[in-house]
Amino acid sequence: MADIRVQSLQQPVDVSEYLFRRLHEIGDRSVHGVPGDYNLVALDYLSDCGLQWVGSVNELNAAYAADGYARVNRIEALITTFGVGELSAINGVAGAFSEHIPVVHIVGCPSTASKRNCMLLHHTLGNGDFNVFANMSAQISYAMAKLSSPSEIADQIDHALRQCWIQSRPVYITLPTDMVQAKIKGSRLKQPIDLAAPANDPEKEVDACAIRHRVLPEVHSLMDKSSLTMFVTPMGEGAIDEIHGNFGGGYAEAGSHPLEVKDRVESSDLIITIGALKSDFNTTGFSYRTLQLKSIDLHSDHCVVRYSTYPEVSMKGVLQKLSEFLKDDDIVVTETGTANFGIWDTKFSKRVTAFSQILWGSIGWSVGACQGAALAAMDNGADRRIILFVGDGSFQLTAQEVSTMIRHGLSPTMYVSCAPIHRKSLLVGCRDVNSATFLSYATKALPLRDFELYMPKKDAPRALMMTAEASAKTNAQTE
Repeated sequence: MADIRVQSLQQPVDVSEYLFRRLHEIGDRSVHGVPGDYNLVALDYLSDCGLQWVGSVNELNAAYAADGYARVNRIEALITTFGVGELSAINGVAGAFSEHIPVVHIVGCPSTASKRNCMLLHHTLGNGDFNVFANMSAQISYAMAKLSSPSEIADQIDHALRQCWIQSRPVYITLPTDMVQAKIKGSRLKQPIDLAAPANDPEKEVDACAIRHRVLPEVHSLMDKSSLTMFVTPMGEGAIDEIHGNFGGGYAEAGSHPLEVKDRVESSDLIITIGALKSDFNTTGFSYRTLQLKSIDLHSDHCVVRYSTYPEVSMKGVLQKLSEFLKDDDIVVTETGTANFGIWDTKFSKRVTAFSQILWGSIGWSVGACQGAALAAMDNGADRRIILFVGDGSFQLTAQEVSTMIRHGLSPTMYVSCAPIHRKSLLVGCRDVNSATFLSYATKALPLRDFELYMPKKDAPRALMMTAEASAKTNAQTE
């Protein structure tokens, strides 16, 4: 007998199809993750919804890759399995939350009946608590959607995806096995999700949140129409055209480049910051000396003029009112440490996109993020070089993602800085400056390029040495 609840639905669709079609609608084209028995059936829906499954090597690498993909393609989904899978990914998702990256974390989980009856299932703690892992993720998710009632699921999905997009933060969606094929109202798919940012009530130095919250067109418009000198912080590098006549350099307080930038910024009569994140590594150990009395700080959900805060006034609304090696349109990914600090002194060409994880600083992030960024560029049909700068220690943590790059035909250029004690090639099979030996499969599959750079002892970038000294002083402080 037909289910009368389904008969009353307009154009019924399965929950999985609805979720994945919505993801495709807002721009996602590939999904990272690791299969598990609680998400296997859902994965079968991906291809029919126009999404490519990227089977990652492990969940942590998948989270790193989702982070990198979202930085290029504006949003990305990550699929893991309940318990063991989602906890393996949680460090990468926490980094995305810290750095304002829109990642949709979908967790395949046991059925609603299993949870209700507190069954003793695998991947649990054996205590009948099926909410413990979701509670862990709640602290690093802007919105939570536990899909358990078909009558509410469409609203939950649309709300979570909208919050992920507008707030540029991860969201967490649980997909129980008995909800994967549950029927919901498919006619809603005719109406796109409203992704418009809330309007400002009043009429109203470039940093990371200007990138994350998609206000770069407004920043460039202001740059073209005004005579204001623009500076970038380390986390904001690549946000603006660095060969523009108004570009003044990189401001990182004591680590500024050129050095006179520090005095120019801190002696200004007025400083407008756009999306500033004043973390220790982004400010060379909190060494900034700017006065709030001379500052206007524009953020995604509020603005501060001197000491007055204006809630719900966004920087996008306000802005609407108001290295020779690198080529135009390159995507540059730098790892925490030598690579990240070393890139500060590099002047970028037009439309260069630069990624780093200065605030979260999880070692090994860049290799997975490089894979995700390269895949996003490919999905967008963009002819952009992907360039990775990473140290040998960080590279070894997530080197498995090179196999994912090969499998999907990606061709980033990787510069691996090596300590002098490491004299054997880290990547046998890729072109490097020391070896002419190649794995036949790798070289036939794609032009993956690996350059191993052997550095002398104590050869560290100027900004890294200054930040380390400032951090040491901070860490030594007592009450």
